[in-house]
Amino acid sequence: MKKITLILILFLHVNSSTLHMSISANPSRINPILSTDSVSSQITKWIFNSLVTYDKDANIKTELAKSYKFLDDTTLEFELRDDVLWSDGKPFTAKDVLFTYETIISPNIYTPYSSSFRHIESVKIINDYKIIIKYKYPYFKALEIWMMEILPEHVLKNEKNLMTATFNQSPIGTGPYKLKKFSILENIVLDANSQYFIHKPNIDKMIFHFLPDSSAEFLMLKSEKLDVGKLTPIQLERQIDEDFKEKFNIYEDLAHSYLYVGFNLMDEKFKDKRVRKALSLAIDRDELVDILYFGHAEVCHGPFMPKTGAFNRDIKAPKQDIKEAKRLLKNLGYDENNPLEFTLTTNTGSLRGYAIEILQSQFKKAGVIVHLRVLEWQAFLNTVVAPKNFEAVLMGWSLGLKPDAYSIWHSESSKKGGFNFISYKNEEVDSLIKKSEKTVNKNEFNAIYRDIFSIIVDDNPYLFLVIPHSITVVNKKIEPVSSSIIGVMHNTIDWIK
Repeated sequence: MKKITLILILFLHVNSSTLHMSISANPSRINPILSTDSVSSQITKWIFNSLVTYDKDANIKTELAKSYKFLDDTTLEFELRDDVLWSDGKPFTAKDVLFTYETIISPNIYTPYSSSFRHIESVKIINDYKIIIKYKYPYFKALEIWMMEILPEHVLKNEKNLMTATFNQSPIGTGPYKLKKFSILENIVLDANSQYFIHKPNIDKMIFHFLPDSSAEFLMLKSEKLDVGKLTPIQLERQIDEDFKEKFNIYEDLAHSYLYVGFNLMDEKFKDKRVRKALSLAIDRDELVDILYFGHAEVCHGPFMPKTGAFNRDIKAPKQDIKEAKRLLKNLGYDENNPLEFTLTTNTGSLRGYAIEILQSQFKKAGVIVHLRVLEWQAFLNTVVAPKNFEAVLMGWSLGLKPDAYSIWHSESSKKGGFNFISYKNEEVDSLIKKSEKTVNKNEFNAIYRDIFSIIVDDNPYLFLVIPHSITVVNKKIEPVSSSIIGVMHNTIDWIK
């Protein structure tokens, strides 16, 4: 008997597997409706599910929903799966969908995602596995907003303050993995969910190593202590060798994100858009692409991504023009005796620390004095971004496949918890955004968004800088891995190591 037991233990050990990845910061909250930073979102997607999601080709497919259909142009019906369990063993039902909706729209919850759900008139439970959504009018993202992950009603219905709930550090989900360990400034461990409704993931455990800078991540990759990671352009161009290429597959594509300088528009020195235009003219974006990214990026021309209908091809980012920048600033009373001066703040753990040094040098050529401030990610979010305690910030946005300008650019989104933390307000943009939300014709929608693109670029609330390339590496021991429009992680539950 002892021999059989020993063989069984050895068999289980040999066949168990762990996927090692990295995070550059601690997640703020492992709760999908409160996750507003990329690290939090990265973790929550393994623990929770949504009614619908994207497949690898960016087509909408069902997830917690079994099927869906539009009963008319304002009514959406979901038939839900009846084989889904929460990680505590309780069944998933329509009550969870209704609870999630009611939580998101609650005035006591500060979440930028509430903006997408304000178009709903009612959510009605028909039975445990059928729910009907009634919209106030035809809404262009009526289906896509249900890519929001669902919360467990039975766990949270009596929670008095979700913003500070212990659930945010010890969540219960329906996803392919369950949270095993989460401690500040330490690794995060997820275990495979044996009850996952698609199938138990082939890889038994995920460990997200806390590595706050790219150099540490690169060293872990080279020693094969990480299975999946990101390379910086300089690492790709100058630091990897043939041995690295033999161990890892490299996937490179244009990211769904951009880097920008954002101004606090409540600050008097940035209220005049001529100041912002001068600062835009002081920047050499091509130099950023060449020096910072070694060519593995593109100049960003505005708020919406290339290859989308919202992208305005007639609008181009300006070329550096120091003479014109100085002229504009002089007309506004700034010169060598009275220079424009401000602090530019960003976070550690990325190329942004180098980017602000390049920007500081470029601004100096136009006579602008820029002081630099670099903070740890959570400190940056909590003491700078959330309280709007800054003059200018260097940040990045990761965007969805379908553009939605409301959350970043509508003045209503400047309230507490909103993504419009720079306090941008343009009545024409507000009006066009509202109009677009009721526009379901694709060509008409894109035309409206191209107008929004043009107005925002002219206002310069952001200095749009670059769209980086995403450079992902995956150990060749892992298969099957394939690149797609949504990245390489689309089929992770099928990976074998």
